[in-house]
Amino acid sequence: MGAQKRSLDEPSTQKTKKPKTTKNETPAVSTLTTDDVDFPRGGGSSFTPFEVKNIRAEAVKEANEELFQESKAEAKIGKKTKRKSKQQTTAKTTGEKNDHIRIEHLNYKRMHVGMKTFGQIVSIQPLALVVSLPNQLFGHVPVTNVSSQLTGLLEKMEVDKEESENEEEDESDSVPDLFEIFEVGQYVRTVVTVNHAPGTTDASGLGKSRDEVVRASRRVELSLVPERVNSGVQKTDLKSGYTLSASVKSVEDHGYLLELGVPDVSGFLSFKDAKLRDNEKLLVGQLVDVTVTTLSKNGRMCNVSIDSELFSSSSVEYSHNFDVSIHLALMEQQLNEISNISSVLPGSLVQALVTAIHPTGIILQVLGFFDGTVDEFHLPKSMTEKSMKVGKKIKARVLYDIPDTTPPRLALALNEHVIKLEVRRTSDVKEAPTLQDAYPVGTIVNDVKATRIEPEQGLTVEIKPGVDGFVHISNISDDHLPSLSNSGPWKVGSLHKSRVIGYYHFDGLLQLSLKPSVLEQKYLQVQDVKVGEVLKGTIKKLTDSGLFVTLSGNVDGVVWPNHYADIALKHPSKRFKAGGTIKCRVLVVDPERKRVSLTAKKTLVDSTLPIVSSLDDAKIGTVTHAVVFKVLAKSLMVEFFNNVKGVVPIKEVSEEPVQDLSKLYSVGKIVKVRIVSVDQERRTILVSIRQSGTNFKTFSEDISNIEIGNIVEGEIAEIHKENAVLELQPSHVRALISIKNLANHRGVTPAQLRVTLKAGEKLEDLVVVSRNTEKNLVIVANKPKTKQSLAKGALSIDTVQVGQLVGGRVIRNTQNGSLVKLPSHIGGLLHPTDVSDNYASGKPFPAPESILKAAVVAVDKDKKQLTLSTRQSRMYPNQTSDVVDREINDISDLHVGQTVRGFIKSVAEHGLFVTIGRNIDARVQIRELFDEYIKDWKPHFQPRQLVKGRILGVDTEGKKVEMSFRSGDLTRPTSLKEADLTPGQIVSGTVKRIEDYGLFIQIEGTKLTGLCHRSELSDNKEADASVALRGFRENDSVKAVVLDVKDRRISFSLKPSLLSTYQEDEEVESESDEDDQSSQPLGVMDVSGQVDESDAEEDQEVDASEDEESDDDAMAVDIDFQQHVQPLASASKPAAPSSGPLKLMDGFQWFGQRTSTDADDASDISEDTDDEAPVKKKKKRKEIQQDLTADMHSKVPESNADFERLLLGSPSSSYLWIQYMSFQLQLSEVDKAREIGRRALQTINFREEQEKLNVWTALLNLENVYGTDDSLDRVFKEAARANDSKTIHLRLASILDQSDKHQKAEDQYKKTCKKFGHSSKVWTLFAEHYLRREEIEESRKLLPRSLQSLEKRKHLKTISKFAQLEYKLGEPERGKTLFEGIVDSHPKRWDLWSIYMDMEASQSNIQSLRNLFERVLQLKMTSHKAKAFFKKWLELERRLGDEEGAEVVKQKAIEWTQKSNSG
Repeated sequence: MGAQKRSLDEPSTQKTKKPKTTKNETPAVSTLTTDDVDFPRGGGSSFTPFEVKNIRAEAVKEANEELFQESKAEAKIGKKTKRKSKQQTTAKTTGEKNDHIRIEHLNYKRMHVGMKTFGQIVSIQPLALVVSLPNQLFGHVPVTNVSSQLTGLLEKMEVDKEESENEEEDESDSVPDLFEIFEVGQYVRTVVTVNHAPGTTDASGLGKSRDEVVRASRRVELSLVPERVNSGVQKTDLKSGYTLSASVKSVEDHGYLLELGVPDVSGFLSFKDAKLRDNEKLLVGQLVDVTVTTLSKNGRMCNVSIDSELFSSSSVEYSHNFDVSIHLALMEQQLNEISNISSVLPGSLVQALVTAIHPTGIILQVLGFFDGTVDEFHLPKSMTEKSMKVGKKIKARVLYDIPDTTPPRLALALNEHVIKLEVRRTSDVKEAPTLQDAYPVGTIVNDVKATRIEPEQGLTVEIKPGVDGFVHISNISDDHLPSLSNSGPWKVGSLHKSRVIGYYHFDGLLQLSLKPSVLEQKYLQVQDVKVGEVLKGTIKKLTDSGLFVTLSGNVDGVVWPNHYADIALKHPSKRFKAGGTIKCRVLVVDPERKRVSLTAKKTLVDSTLPIVSSLDDAKIGTVTHAVVFKVLAKSLMVEFFNNVKGVVPIKEVSEEPVQDLSKLYSVGKIVKVRIVSVDQERRTILVSIRQSGTNFKTFSEDISNIEIGNIVEGEIAEIHKENAVLELQPSHVRALISIKNLANHRGVTPAQLRVTLKAGEKLEDLVVVSRNTEKNLVIVANKPKTKQSLAKGALSIDTVQVGQLVGGRVIRNTQNGSLVKLPSHIGGLLHPTDVSDNYASGKPFPAPESILKAAVVAVDKDKKQLTLSTRQSRMYPNQTSDVVDREINDISDLHVGQTVRGFIKSVAEHGLFVTIGRNIDARVQIRELFDEYIKDWKPHFQPRQLVKGRILGVDTEGKKVEMSFRSGDLTRPTSLKEADLTPGQIVSGTVKRIEDYGLFIQIEGTKLTGLCHRSELSDNKEADASVALRGFRENDSVKAVVLDVKDRRISFSLKPSLLSTYQEDEEVESESDEDDQSSQPLGVMDVSGQVDESDAEEDQEVDASEDEESDDDAMAVDIDFQQHVQPLASASKPAAPSSGPLKLMDGFQWFGQRTSTDADDASDISEDTDDEAPVKKKKKRKEIQQDLTADMHSKVPESNADFERLLLGSPSSSYLWIQYMSFQLQLSEVDKAREIGRRALQTINFREEQEKLNVWTALLNLENVYGTDDSLDRVFKEAARANDSKTIHLRLASILDQSDKHQKAEDQYKKTCKKFGHSSKVWTLFAEHYLRREEIEESRKLLPRSLQSLEKRKHLKTISKFAQLEYKLGEPERGKTLFEGIVDSHPKRWDLWSIYMDMEASQSNIQSLRNLFERVLQLKMTSHKAKAFFKKWLELERRLGDEEGAEVVKQKAIEWTQKSNSG
């Protein structure tokens, strides 16, 4: 109870009389309350200051006498009895008082609105402060509860945002952030504003935080506003040395105007007294703790100060505007005089007297008037019996006013760190680490000792002397514990293994857990998760925004949608199920937001490349994976781990020019990059995709020693679509070589070369043809295979010789030829007649920028110009060359009647000029252009066209040559008339015009024209005639049957059924083969040497020439496809297109029979060419002009039109479609082959499933040889959807196996077995795959696996298949063992006995067979079955045994029959 106030005249030594009480009187209580008249509100008193001082002195004297009565008793023995009586009375009174005082803990239930308490800031959120309170409690302070000035600034900013943005920066009006005016570890005075019920209301300013401390602080809302915290403080309390909280109201000329929260009083802090470090200034709305220095005479202004000396003596340094040491400076002022209990603010340092010591704490008397308690959590760690005994005066800091106590009672703290207002450390040494640094969250602490048990609260433990921890009852065991007892496993003195899960900052305790589940937990907080770590989690839930994964305990992660997989998932819910396990890699760790971002992209999860999670990790040259997150016009933005970003310039994307990045890269795509540069200042990383290859090498940038024309060698570093990158040796200069150039040099197609070409391959005899000093690279080409070699070193006009080979680059094409740039400023001219020995096969004007090799024909030293030739006969004179168009060097080489070819030089008004040699042109007058009169003749001719004509005249002196395109006296067929035509007659003609309703055909050698209606094109009435029409082109030669001649109208038919009934005499055509070349038509030539008729269109000329050129080239192609495709079972026996569906059960061959046929034809042609070149040209033309209709059923198709006609009659024949695709592949038209395959799938009747399957198989083969892994996978998935999925899976595995892609085949078989494990065929084929690769053990492991997956009814069949494979490809003895097991367990399976016998017969072991037959015939069976066995035995005896054995079989058969009849 509080001390009673004495009257002034009552001596201090006078005995106190016990007042009399009645039954109606209440016990005496302290009058020192807020309602007592002795302490009226406002601090007034009836005593003068002198009387108050005397009363205080009397009270101190009396207390001293009573406390030290025992020592006085020794000096005054005479008064022993009296003193003893008095002492007993005093002790009895004190004991009774202390027995009524309970030392209680603060909890959430006892906290009420308006309660003031002391706290420590432990976390600063954007919109709130998290405060640690006494007794392991937490609360939060919303940003609107800091100060009224800060709240006003926030409201003003919200009302008028635009105005506040345009205002000049003014410290008085700016809104400070919480981290600018507070710091972690700072002590604050608070008042409770809201105490929520558990889990009922979310706190403002905190949001959905994942931090346990933040979540715990939501329940209690606090306020720091001085008006509320300092409520109850009167003006009379503002004396020198009094401390309180204040907020900065405004900044004046000489200092700061403060809000003290005391009515009618404002505070003023001069700039002189407010000096902070680094000349920092206080901000409007900021809270400060100040000490009162003086109060103005009028009582309206209170001067306050911050003691700079105490601030500088603090051992803790801070970086913000307000420092904890300022707190210390203000609050260490002792509070000695008060006028009211409300004047005692939380955090005040007070003088106290120890009145009692209990096991649960200490009872104090504060300021001589009030009782106070100190619980066990707030006792000093160095307390001993001597240092803490009754009657000792100590300093204590007020924590809070204990609620619901009369008279008022205070809770205080004696902790060293609270008294000094410092952060709790592990020892008293200033340099000692804090608890957070010494024991991070997640630390395992062994052998913690239980020191105290709170049955309903938890366990207090000692980690080491001076460092304690608290284990809440909910963190002791995984099982629910209603209470603790001192006799259980957690009794006092017991040792336990614990883990740090947090901190009680204010109490200076570690928050521990003894739960086994927590001890085993991998992560306790987000900070424990490491970026780049691969981990497994449990799927928590899948939402539209992301996939949430539980990693460990309360630590969760999120996988954003663009990181679900390497490709975008349309239906992620099918892949991710709640409760399932997922393997991820940590992408980003954000400790502030308590967020872990993960990636489930398989490439990133399985990546073994270095992890780049910061700029320090970004080392130049590092190759790693990144994810595209933005595609710009000129660059790609990529992201590494932990939000580290990089830039890929467009030039670093690929070696080849890239026009549109968005077509190549999409957001979320994973790319492999190499770090090129790192700018630490700008915090940017430059990376390259182009340089990320494993075989990428750093090239030398010095190309000064490499000259054009040098012979070099190099090693392939990278292979691209159009070119390959080389590293020249030994200079290490980067070089490019064209894939086409390399393919031509090796005699293969570019597609074949890309398959066989490998990185690291060395190339020799390369010629430098160009240098690029900007990119520091050179362009090289293959050196021709000849004894002659390009000149080493630089060329010179003085040293170059006729016949020497040189390399150069085409600059541009002119009328006289192509200009070629050579080394050393030498130019060259390539005349169109010097390009090739066969004008039809070469390009008279090479494309600009193309690289070529040529032989020197002439040297002009004055002009520094060379005359060049790329004719094979010129470049390689020692080799035999097929010269079709011989070289014309002089006009004397011409004679009248000679047939020559040339190129149109110009088209004039009076005719044409044709160049037929260097500096030799021929004139063709208009009348010599056509046999007939053509009015508009110019559209039929264009410059650079190849033409053929006959020399009419040669003027040697005038150097003039006349030429004619007219046929002259060429032999022509006899002209026909309409009267000569009869129905059924077969005539030869030319397609002149194509209409929607049919074809107009002109009979050859006449002007008679007739119509072949669209209904007469095919015998198939259901066929689409429009498709057939598209298969014809103008000027196509055809044979037709005359149907009718009426009214000068001729009707034709092209039906094969009508044409096949007639046979046309071939004698005329065979005789025409012997005609001289001069009898061939003249005029504009296409590339095959045929004439362009007078009324043909230009576009049709070009198309025809291109098609014919492709056909001719295809005849000469010799490519080995055997290593890439499956063999065709029926390759040696080609079926007719109309013979029915094509059955392809074991694969097929693209070029099958056709390859050999074409090779034979090509060899025949080449033999003829060696002897007589003109004959080859003539025969080739005649073969192409053979009948395209009547003989089509027995001839191999040779053009697109041929295939289209055949398909018109048999649209559902997969054989024809596949042959059509094969034809395109021989022309290197891979895309067209794909289109034909797709068209076949749409055209073939839906009932013809086998035919469609054949086409799908062909497409799979095509993609396997010519496509990529991605294209093959796409076709495979489409095929699996359109056909039986298992069949397609097995087909693909077989294709990969037979193309020597064994590893891919094995992977495909594994996928198939996983998906179709219920199929016996899948397992047996997989076993056969292993056996063919001689992996016998792997094959045998499949049998027990298959029996686990298959139904029991399929076991015998499967074992039998495996046994047969052992006989064929493995060890026959093992196969025999398997069969023995089968027949022993199932002796009545006659089919398996028969198979067993066949396998033994394959080993030619007749004795073993005899034993088997004898065993099986001993079993009971029908006579019919016995007859079959005896018959089989007899056949085997005759084949493998002898006549004696056959006789034995017959005898046994008779015996068995007799025995059966008798039985």
